[in-house]
This record gives sequence, structure tokens and C-alpha cells, in this order.
Amino acid sequence: MAIEITVPRLGWSMEEGVFSAWLKRDGEPVRMGEPLFAVESDKVTMDFESLDSGILHIPYDAPQPGDVVAPGQRLGYLLMEGEPAPEAMSIPAARAETVARPGKAPVTPRARRTAGELDVDTAALRGSGKGGRVREIDVREAFARKTEAPPPVESVPVSPLRRTIAARMMRSRENTAPVTLTRRVDATEIVRLRKQWKLRGETPPAYTDIVMKLAAVALQDHPLLAGRWEEDRIVLAQGIHVGIAVDTPHGLLVPVIRDVPALSLEQLAARSRQLIAAAQSRRITAADLEGAVFTITNLGAIGVEAFTPIIQFPETAVLGMGTIRWEVVAEGNGVLATREQMMLSLTFDHRVIDGAPAARFLRTLAALFGSPYAHCGR
Repeated sequence: MAIEITVPRLGWSMEEGVFSAWLKRDGEPVRMGEPLFAVESDKVTMDFESLDSGILHIPYDAPQPGDVVAPGQRLGYLLMEGEPAPEAMSIPAARAETVARPGKAPVTPRARRTAGELDVDTAALRGSGKGGRVREIDVREAFARKTEAPPPVESVPVSPLRRTIAARMMRSRENTAPVTLTRRVDATEIVRLRKQWKLRGETPPAYTDIVMKLAAVALQDHPLLAGRWEEDRIVLAQGIHVGIAVDTPHGLLVPVIRDVPALSLEQLAARSRQLIAAAQSRRITAADLEGAVFTITNLGAIGVEAFTPIIQFPETAVLGMGTIRWEVVAEGNGVLATREQMMLSLTFDHRVIDGAPAARFLRTLAALFGSPYAHCGR
């Protein structure tokens, strides 16, 4: 009996995805557990394993790479040896005349001949005939538009991930009362801490890892910044799970490191490297992108000093890291000295917390920058 291959649900909120590719060819044997096809959601591209064994049959009307698909939609079948497909194995003659290629709109013979004469691509047309069939009139109308149309405007298609990012940013803007505070902090000691790892010949933690560890410690004394607004109450976090904003070739992703206060700096750095690599290769899981109560974003590596980060709703706050630079500062005894300085930019939801308590969080964090060793040991 033929077994349907359908689009799985990548997450509870998934309403559609984009079919990426078959990982097996039509007619090829498939074993249970082998990678069979790939689907892109709004966050990640995932390979899906076959749930059964059989011979892969890809129908002529199966989705093509780039087509939008919905959970539960049929992609193809697994057949037993010698078993026919559920749909007719050959297309009826009357229909065969109008079918161009699998996954393309059907085209009548006259429309195909006219398209050849007028150099019109029928694959790009939406037919007005029954079942979307492209007719001669569709070809001639397309030719008329082509000859009258202005030169094409260069554009970039909007990917599912880009749409998700845009929607998330708008949701944050519509559902928070954002305020940004900036504070210059002395980064000399965290620079020195990182150099100690290098002197031992070890891979040092990133500055983001160090700041994440210190911010998690500070959040324990300022829990509202890790809370969540729910109209009639503010829900405090049960664990300090911190998101890292990662710039990937596909767009912004925010993987989450869980229970940061319980991790050593070495453990935190290793987990951070693992998640960033997975995010940049689009092999990260949906579970690794959920559950953050606070986010850190670092633009210092590309020279930005201060900025206004956007809250990852429904979180309450996000911390932006600026570049580290040498500056002349006046020490307590009036002597001028050069120290390595960094700007921190804290955007917070003013519904949850006021400006003064948010500023005190930055003051606590600045103090931890001055003596990071107690919290960033091995």
C-alpha cells in the first residue's frame, strides 16, 4: 500500500514553510531513518528522515524547490516494489497536450507555439484557463505588457526569515515602551582576563561571553529586567536564559544559552561557539532559539560605539555592547591615565521597570567589569 509523504510541523506556530529539496531521487529506494527531504521554516532549514521504507515516487504535481508548503501537505509517496502510484501513472492524452513540465503551469499547444514566436516564458505566466492552463490570449497579453513595461527594477526577494525578523521587530515596537540608557564602563579588566587565556595557549572566551556572564550575575540582583509583562502582572524569570544576537548570511538569529549563572566561563564559551556555528550554518534547532529572558547584542567588533538595540519581545530588556577603545580618563587622585573603555546600551520596557532601577543595573554591571575574576573563574 502506498505511504504518503507529508510536510511535518516544525513548531507549534508554523503555518507554512518553503520546500527546499528532495534528498533522494524519484524511483530510488529509501530506508527508514534516511534523510529524505528538506523544508525551510521562518527560522531554520531542516532535513527530515523517512518514517518508512520503500521506493520514492514524486508525483508530477509535487512541490518544487522554493514552493510554499503547509504542514500536512502531500509531497510524494513511498511504494512497494512494483506497486503503482495512487494517481494515474500516465497523464491522459488530452491533458498531456497541455502539460509543460512537472511543477509548471499547463500550456495549450497554441499558447506554446505563440510563446515561441513572441519569446514569452510561459513558466512565469498565470493561466486564465481551467486548472490554471495557459492559453494563447495569456501569452499575447504577457507579450503586450513586456513591450510596454519599463526596465526592470533591481530588487532583493524577501526570505521567510527576513519576514519573520520584520514581524518580530514590529511586534516589539507595538508592544513595548522602549527606553535606551547608555553608560561608559572600564573594560580594562575584562581585556586582561581574556589575555590570560591566550597566555595559557587556550582558546579565549569572546567578549560577548564575558559580558553575558557578568550580566547574568547582575540580573540576579535586578530581576525585573529579566521579567515579562502580562498586563495584570509581571512574571519573573525562573532561570537566567540569555539570547545572543548572531549575524548570519541569512539574517539575524538569536540562539539561547540556558542557566548562564550555573555555567563556568569555559562552559559558557564552548556552548556559545557551538550555537553560533549552528546558527550561521542554518542547522540550529527551533528549541535553541526559544526561552530567552534577556538578550545581548555586540556591534563593537565592527566599530560601533553606542546604538539603540531593539527588545526581543516578550523580553523586557536587551544589552548592546560597543567597541573597546583606549581613552584618557581622570583617576581618583586627579592623575590622567589611559584605560580601555566600552559603551553599554541598555534598552528596556518602561512598563516593567523605571529608568532609575535600570540605571542601577548598569551601575552593578559596571562594578563587575572592574573585578570580573570572582565570577569568571574556570
